Amino acid sequence: MIRRIIHIDENKCNGCGICVDACHEGAIGIVNGKAKLLRDDYCDGLGDCLPTCPTNAISFVEREALAYDEEAVKVNMANKKTAHSCPGSMARSITRNKNTNPFEAYEIPTQLTQWPVQIKLAPINAPYFNNSNLLIAADCSAYAYGNFHNKFMKNKITLIGCPKLDMTDYSEKLTEIIKSNEIKSVTVVRMEVPCCGGIEAAVKTALINSGKFIPWNVVTISTSGDIMQ
Repeated sequence: MIRRIIHIDENKCNGCGICVDACHEGAIGIVNGKAKLLRDDYCDGLGDCLPTCPTNAISFVEREALAYDEEAVKVNMANKKTAHSCPGSMARSITRNKNTNPFEAYEIPTQLTQWPVQIKLAPINAPYFNNSNLLIAADCSAYAYGNFHNKFMKNKITLIGCPKLDMTDYSEKLTEIIKSNEIKSVTVVRMEVPCCGGIEAAVKTALINSGKFIPWNVVTISTSGDIMQ
């Protein structure tokens, strides 16, 4: 049958995954770093995903497609719910196991409140940026400092990156984010190693180029996992 259905332009898609969360039918997934329409019969053609796409990669087309299958969608969403509720999901991480050490097991809830977190994948504009305290962290820092979620991520929007591995200057992207949103403060968490100086420099440049006066501070983590004064 000919009907209205979404079309995703791979050349415009940055793989941020916001559309995946916006689709209540589970019709969209990330495949090889790009958003894909997984099955025609999962798409109801209402387009909840369209306004959320930061790169305008999603549009409507009229084409031959399977009819929307509400029962198939219900099964798909039920399977996803079961998969997401299994142990080891992003929501909680076990940091002590009473079966393998003398400490009683306990759980630390995540403080991550948005997705994506990679600077390269983050949109320029997003509702969660407005009136936010922004954390920009070197990705190694979360592994080096054990209480990273509660100490640094709590009540903040988190962006992470590694200028050495990404081989890029984040300053232009960060400038646009800061200019386009109402950011209340910026915290930079970096490692003591020299290559981490790139992320601090990028934030400093972005703040200057944004033309805004925003309070900011830098926290440096040692390779042994301590906060350096």
